[in-house]
Amino acid sequence: MSASPRDPRQVVEILSEALPYIQRYSGKTVVVKYGGNAMTEDRLIDSFARDMVLMKEVGINPVVVHGGGPQIGQLLERLNIESRFVNGMRVTDAETMDVVEMVLGGLVNKSIVNQINQCGGKAIGLTGKDNAQIRARQLKVEQRTPEMTASEIIDIGHVGEVEHISTDLIEMLAERDFIPVIAPIGVDAKGHSYNINADLVAGKVAEALSAEKLMLLTNVAGLQDGDGNVMTGLTTEQVDALISDGTIYGGMLPKIRCALEAVKGGVGSAVIVDGRVVHSTLLEIFTDAGVGTQITDQPLHEAP
Repeated sequence: MSASPRDPRQVVEILSEALPYIQRYSGKTVVVKYGGNAMTEDRLIDSFARDMVLMKEVGINPVVVHGGGPQIGQLLERLNIESRFVNGMRVTDAETMDVVEMVLGGLVNKSIVNQINQCGGKAIGLTGKDNAQIRARQLKVEQRTPEMTASEIIDIGHVGEVEHISTDLIEMLAERDFIPVIAPIGVDAKGHSYNINADLVAGKVAEALSAEKLMLLTNVAGLQDGDGNVMTGLTTEQVDALISDGTIYGGMLPKIRCALEAVKGGVGSAVIVDGRVVHSTLLEIFTDAGVGTQITDQPLHEAP
């Protein structure tokens, strides 16, 4: 079935609305954490790749950091390797880390690169081990139950946190019109590999690059208030208050803290984006309405 013809006047109005946003973001860096439904549904995969190419064509420098938890779980199951989790984090022994590197650094990363290239872009796939750009250390996990008098440290293996981001390689690629696509695998001073949460890596990369915007694609419409309404714009002070009063809790809390830390670290704004929406990244950057919850360090304005 062919698409219905568009009124040329509507097309012109759309382009006109996008103009001030193109002018604002031209030459700026936008870090996008890619994951969730946007990585598993064909129409969303295609729209994401096209979004990245269009952003690059109008002078924006997109940097993609991707996840891949479901794909890792699927391969572990096929290999009869048990998946265990502590506080929502995958316990990653040496055998599991091998699978993580194969899936994130190989299968998933190269699939994203290929999709962007098929849409006319110039993408290059990286892991944090390339040029040791993501320096990591082992994540220490504390757990305490009511029966315990003190917290215990649980070893969950090759799960890391970001110690330092080197931006030389990313900046060189961006300057040469490539789109860097980064798998969240870090390396420590001894060469040991670590699996790191992709949201955390995206936030730290955005800070290191002094990005204009950090976009975290999710499977929800955005941050919601107590009545279920999406809060489209918040300041860092308002987010701190919402965390304190319990409005933000559960699975959304780590993502919000990542966004909050990035903005406090110098990123222009961070946005929780509904990745289930086709062309969600373009809608967020180039339209007045946006498609998610934006966090800044100052009150938002209606236009750029």
